[in-house]
Amino acid sequence: MGDPESESEQIRLKCIRKDGFFTVPPEHRLGRCRSVKEFEKLNRIGEGTYGIVYRARDTQTDEIVALKKVRMDKEKDGVPISSLREITLLLRLRHPNIVELKEVVVGNHLESIFLVMGYCEQDLASLLENMPTPFSEAQVKCIVLQVLRGLQYLHQNFIIHRDLKVSNLLMTDKGCVKTADFGLARAYGIPVKPMTPKVVTLWYRAPELLLGTTTQTTSIDMWAMGCILAELLAHKPLLPGTSEIHQVDLIVQLLGTPSENIWPGFSRLPLVGQYSLRKQPYNNLKHKFPWLSEAGLRLLNFLFMYDPKKRATARDGLESSYFKEKPLPCEPELMPTFPHHRNKRAVPATSEAQGKRCKP
Repeated sequence: MGDPESESEQIRLKCIRKDGFFTVPPEHRLGRCRSVKEFEKLNRIGEGTYGIVYRARDTQTDEIVALKKVRMDKEKDGVPISSLREITLLLRLRHPNIVELKEVVVGNHLESIFLVMGYCEQDLASLLENMPTPFSEAQVKCIVLQVLRGLQYLHQNFIIHRDLKVSNLLMTDKGCVKTADFGLARAYGIPVKPMTPKVVTLWYRAPELLLGTTTQTTSIDMWAMGCILAELLAHKPLLPGTSEIHQVDLIVQLLGTPSENIWPGFSRLPLVGQYSLRKQPYNNLKHKFPWLSEAGLRLLNFLFMYDPKKRATARDGLESSYFKEKPLPCEPELMPTFPHHRNKRAVPATSEAQGKRCKP
């Protein structure tokens, strides 16, 4: 199943200091990277905006891995910036709840670059679509705690994921949940520099992004975390907007109309004037989740604070009393196992993972 790449093909590069080209010596073809030929491709498990993903076996160790070929067909000047960011970030991240980038391997062509990722058997979007019975509340708590631990680690390392959603959460057969797809992730500093607001899949996009803020903080990940928690509890997406205008309206219907009183600086956001917000004075979360405990509703409301400065942090979420009351979170190894669906869907770090559930 491997790509046919000739060993004898020469690599010629353009000289920087003088006109002409030079041939790369055979012993320097791969640099310090291993060859992709050391991996046996077992089956293709997805294709997305950023590349094709295979389930593969490392012939040196017999380990099963996810092998992602970086998409290069539209690039004229090297590796796509999204892939460079993903590689740079993931190589420095090591946490049980963050997908692991083991190494970068190469083929014989300059455009043949592969990321060797830790393999996870499931993604949560597929599970939600195919499970015979929904997750129990104890299982939801187990999943959410693991995502929060991964987020706390990211945010402590000054990294915003910027594309949290159920299809970017992977699960091993031992119940370990890992956040994946770092193509939109960014490291940030203080003071925060402007970034494009066109990030995060629409259904999980925070209101400040929809209203055009140019300064992004870890709070945008926490809004998405609230959407994920609600989706796992309700067994369906909470805010499935069909456009940015519709998305804002759904948020207002659920949480009430924002104002300067509850969100200082709201009226100065760049796109506020483009929306005609309905007058809706009520928070309807309790009507949406009538069976949820007071602690559960408090956590959801904390994650859905309009003012990003008041929104829950990952640490706040981990300390929530919701996880200390019955039903208590189950242990990851006690999570039920399900038939594998990952032969049908994209996996680590592919945008195809938006899938039919997550396309706005």
